[in-house]
Amino acid sequence: MARYEEVAADLRERIKGGEYEVGGTLPRYEDLTATYGVGRGVVSAALAVLEREGLIRPIKRRGIVVLNWSVTRRRIARGQLVTRDPRNGYVFPAASRPDEKWVPHGRPHREYAPAPERVAELLGVEPGIATLRRRRIMSPAGEPPFQLVDTWLSAEAVRDAPKIADASTGPGGYLDRLEEAGHGPISWKEYIRTRMPSREESQLLEISQEMPVLETVILGTSEKTGGVIEVTVRVIPGDRVELVSELRRDESASWPTTPVSPAP
Repeated sequence: MARYEEVAADLRERIKGGEYEVGGTLPRYEDLTATYGVGRGVVSAALAVLEREGLIRPIKRRGIVVLNWSVTRRRIARGQLVTRDPRNGYVFPAASRPDEKWVPHGRPHREYAPAPERVAELLGVEPGIATLRRRRIMSPAGEPPFQLVDTWLSAEAVRDAPKIADASTGPGGYLDRLEEAGHGPISWKEYIRTRMPSREESQLLEISQEMPVLETVILGTSEKTGGVIEVTVRVIPGDRVELVSELRRDESASWPTTPVSPAP
């Protein structure tokens, strides 16, 4: 075993043994080099291994932060059914359970931000143009950030339903305001892919930048105009979730099977 692997193995054992608490920091580089009797290059290589494993993440002005490595992987049943809660409005397929409380990390906020290339393409605007974004970071109570959700709203949406730019959009949320403004019933389409996180996403989700994420994108299309008026991007760390789909038999696959007549 290379020396940097030995250092990584020892630090890994200490982290998982609770010597270094989640949310706390590892000793400084200078202390680690002295403890293990190695050079800075060996320590850097060892820490890179732990960062790839999602155990630590260097944070500017804080140090080498220990991440929550024991998070529970959640199964998401990816159905196609959109339901409605009388108080909160539409509910899309997600990882939450009916009796589970979810909490925000930081304050949900909205601002005009440059539209990323993918969002701009879906909204039909120029990349980088200032677009209303509503952002929230959520997780089950007591767990690290589970998902980063950005909802991007077109200029047309804000013009027709200016309430969606307020801090509180009222009962039913921004979708109710859009439908009340004449865009209902809104229809949706979902795209799912895996990718690597941006630096900002890794910081907000408290993960290594080398940890893949699951991205789901929901497009809301106006019944009035036929155009996309909102794009919601949900980003979830790849080690926190797995997708589950129930497979159904087509009539052609019914049981018992129909005997095949021999060829003449």
